Amino acid sequence: MKSYEIRSQFLKFFEQKGHLVVPSAPIVLKDDPTLMFNNSGMAQFKEYFLGNATPKNNRITDTQKCLRVSGKHNDLEDVGFDTYHHTMFEMLGNWSFGDYFKKEAIAWAWELLTEVYKIDKDILYVSVFEGNEEEGVPFDQEAYDIWKTLIDENRIIKGNKKDNFWEMGEQGPCGPCSEIHVDIRSQEEKAKISGKELVNADHPHVVEIWNNVFMEFNRKADGSLEKLKAQHIDTGMGFERLCMVLQGVQSNYDTDVFTPLIQKVEEITGFKYVRGKASAEEEKINIAIRVVVDHIRAVAFAIADGQLPSNTGAGYVIRRILRRAIRYGFTFLNTKEAFIYQLVDVLCEQMQDFFPEIKSQKQLVTNVIKEEEKSFLRTLDQGLVLLDNEIKNTTGVFSGAKAFELYDTFGFPLDLTALILREKGLELNEEEFDSEMEKQKDRSRAASETSTDDWIEIEGVTIEENPFVGYDTQESKSKVVRYRKVDSKKDGILYQIVLNTTPFYPEGGGQVGDTGYLQFGDEKISVIDTKKENNLIQHITKKIPSDCTQEVLAKVDQKKQFDSACNHSATHLLHQALRSILGTHVEQKGSLVSPNNLRFDFSHFSKVTDEELKQVEDFVNERIAESLPLVERRAIAFDDAVAEGAMALFGEKYGDKVRAIKFGNSMELCGGIHVSNTAAIWHFKIISEGAVAAGVRRIEAITSAKAKAFLESKVEEINEVKALFKSTPDLKKSVATLIEENAKLKKQVEELNKEKAKGLKVSLANELEEINGVRYLAKEIELDAGGAKDLAFELGKMGDNLFIVFGSSVEGKPLLTCYVSKELVSERNINASTIVRELGKYIQGGGGGQPFFATAGGKNPAGISEALNASRKYL
Repeated sequence: MKSYEIRSQFLKFFEQKGHLVVPSAPIVLKDDPTLMFNNSGMAQFKEYFLGNATPKNNRITDTQKCLRVSGKHNDLEDVGFDTYHHTMFEMLGNWSFGDYFKKEAIAWAWELLTEVYKIDKDILYVSVFEGNEEEGVPFDQEAYDIWKTLIDENRIIKGNKKDNFWEMGEQGPCGPCSEIHVDIRSQEEKAKISGKELVNADHPHVVEIWNNVFMEFNRKADGSLEKLKAQHIDTGMGFERLCMVLQGVQSNYDTDVFTPLIQKVEEITGFKYVRGKASAEEEKINIAIRVVVDHIRAVAFAIADGQLPSNTGAGYVIRRILRRAIRYGFTFLNTKEAFIYQLVDVLCEQMQDFFPEIKSQKQLVTNVIKEEEKSFLRTLDQGLVLLDNEIKNTTGVFSGAKAFELYDTFGFPLDLTALILREKGLELNEEEFDSEMEKQKDRSRAASETSTDDWIEIEGVTIEENPFVGYDTQESKSKVVRYRKVDSKKDGILYQIVLNTTPFYPEGGGQVGDTGYLQFGDEKISVIDTKKENNLIQHITKKIPSDCTQEVLAKVDQKKQFDSACNHSATHLLHQALRSILGTHVEQKGSLVSPNNLRFDFSHFSKVTDEELKQVEDFVNERIAESLPLVERRAIAFDDAVAEGAMALFGEKYGDKVRAIKFGNSMELCGGIHVSNTAAIWHFKIISEGAVAAGVRRIEAITSAKAKAFLESKVEEINEVKALFKSTPDLKKSVATLIEENAKLKKQVEELNKEKAKGLKVSLANELEEINGVRYLAKEIELDAGGAKDLAFELGKMGDNLFIVFGSSVEGKPLLTCYVSKELVSERNINASTIVRELGKYIQGGGGGQPFFATAGGKNPAGISEALNASRKYL
């Protein structure tokens, strides 16, 4: 059975059981501050489990893209070494929100596996929760009794809390679970040891395929459990493992989920993936291929859902995953050029029917991966040079701290370092490396450490059906529904306050959260931010009122909200302008809207020219001048809005009913705050344009008061320049004349420096001393960078085996110049670039260049003398 059919049959089965089939949520989470990525099937339904929202159907089913790079069995560095764990995987799931419970969940799971998929009952085992006295949770007799009617009792396993009690996190909904495991070993292996003994023992062919979670408790901050008001079902079945079972293979990587990708890697690299028993060398290649085909899926879908590789947050995780794939290709598949991007076509062909975003974003995904590959391959080349220099100064054991520095600062992989050291007959101090890594993790953990108290509920107060009133008013009389304390190393003690109604806009859709204050009688409490988590609008404060039961006046900072609204509405007009001027290929890839400015990321494959930027700016300002009124549709059906031309953004999660914002011909789905008329924006000014990633550009701009202040500052600058030229009638002509005169003077100075260098050449030639067959000179001179270079090359014409280091200071800035004869580079391995990089530390700077000529700049002129003296050690 093909993977496509397996997925389709699952969804069809539960649809026939009254479930609503919903699309996968994006793999990248934008509105959940507790998670970077969707790491389970239930993540997008948390608000329903918590009782903060009502689902459109009490029975739901889907296949969810998930990403895990930490936790049990999912450490990134372990993926590829076995055949059944992945970074990105699909989770087939069915959910009940206060509807059916254990009886139906277990019966339907068994029916689907044994009657629809025709899996032999004799290779299946099930587990139930054995109970836990400390938690006060008894043995799950109900689930056990249900299973007894379906499977032989000796195939039912009593599991402990670790394996059979599922929790969403340290706090929140949880409950006992019942897992279904499959044993796909050969008959010979089964005869040696029972599959029952291998359940949850990390055996590659005795694996869990389905987990049925019975959500009936809530874990409180103090660790205690309380009963939920309603009982829920949350199930998850690993799609790739199910395919392995139904396709009769012994590895996820032997299913048609992965084989097309593996075949493409074989075609590109010339290396073969060995199925069955592999030698040690063949297994290294197997691991590398598994890493590549696993990681391309995670990276491609993350980019398609809007997360570009970067150096922070979720973007750093994606970059780390991709770089791991690149380095395995580099090390074990001999790929010295970008190649992983070529797998995107294959992945698109496989997945586009169920996940259309991978098709629509294919070009962007391909370009971003290709550029990331090229960039990291350059980093690897630099790392090899650095490692080689360190090896020259090492005998016996290589420093683990130095290996960690290469890994942490330059992204140079440990496994490649270890491989090169072995080839050179050196050992790596891995304990020291692990120690440095643990110190870094400790620092990271300490910085992000957070403790969250339980919600304190105010009796008799509930959240209104539509609690956000900020589209119509900037203040409201409200009541506190609940509040809690959050203590973090980063922000200290903060409080989250939830009101029954609020005018405060919570961070979302690129717009920052509102600030303002809550007035409790005579007590005023500042709101420093507003967030939304699990469908709850949370007002972030540094303290709570003495009496939370009294009425509260919630008032937004109107000036800041107005400035944000101007920038948000301008962002919509900017999007329209870019699509009109550059083409309809332009799509939004990210945005930030704050009171100070707006930032807009968009797909475009070349630099936006100055002329195009001017056209974009003019387009937006023309729409502002037209005084276009806001046309708001608050509860339009999603399909109707799109049919009318509204822009829907990939990577965003939309409901059946959406809010559409229209200014003239600009129409987008948006939940943000906007001006009532474009005239309020006053003026739009682009501040910068540049690249964010391959095929993604970024424009930063300002509007309203900030634009006015910017333009006034420019006028003031012009007036100040005018004053410098006295009362010149033509400022532009005067500046041009000054530039021309300056260029002539600069040329004259260069000529004088060259003459000075020629004069110095004779005197310095007499100061050359010979050390170990090398003619050496280290001298402080009074020349700029160009003069020092000319002098060095003039001396270089005087013969072979020259090693020269000059130090100079121009306007308080130190400079080191190093010249090495080419024969010394090739025969004695003296490298000018390496030398100035190290000598640069004496002047608190650094530099580089070519092996025969390099320079370094710095901040400390006093260190020149010490640097010159230190140069002698290289001989």
